[in-house]
Amino acid sequence: QAALMALKRRKMLEGQLEKLSGSRLTLEAQVMTIEGANVNLEMMKAMEKGKDAMKQIHKDLDIDKVDTTMDEIREQMDLANGISEAISQPQLFGAEIDEDELTAELEGLEQEELDKQLLNAESAPVALPHVPAQKQAQKQAQQKQAQPARKASVSEEDEDDELAELRESMRMEA
Repeated sequence: QAALMALKRRKMLEGQLEKLSGSRLTLEAQVMTIEGANVNLEMMKAMEKGKDAMKQIHKDLDIDKVDTTMDEIREQMDLANGISEAISQPQLFGAEIDEDELTAELEGLEQEELDKQLLNAESAPVALPHVPAQKQAQKQAQQKQAQPARKASVSEEDEDDELAELRESMRMEA
């Protein structure tokens, strides 16, 4: 019987332990709920303060006033940009300049300069490659056979003389 009593007592203690554990879980859940409620309360107070601060800030503002101010700012910025643009434009004090005309004049001056350089240029030195004697003899024989070629070189000499005269006359004009 003592064993039976001990077993009953054990069952009662286990039941008591379960009740206490359940109560403890209930208390922990209540504590968590209370903490959550406190967080919500603090959050609500913070939101109220934020709302009041925004009301204080916006009491003198409305959307129409903001739109009007933004429009005025845009107008002033446009005016400032217009002034900056007007100041940065080169003023020729009444002299109108045609860009195409200036470009054509510049091209003409560049062409004149190029012509002067070409006329004043001496002929470029020509270095002849080394030719073996046998090839040179063959070449001379071919030149003797081609008499019309000699006439062409005479006309080339005439052209060189004419070019020299032209250069000389251009130097006098410049």
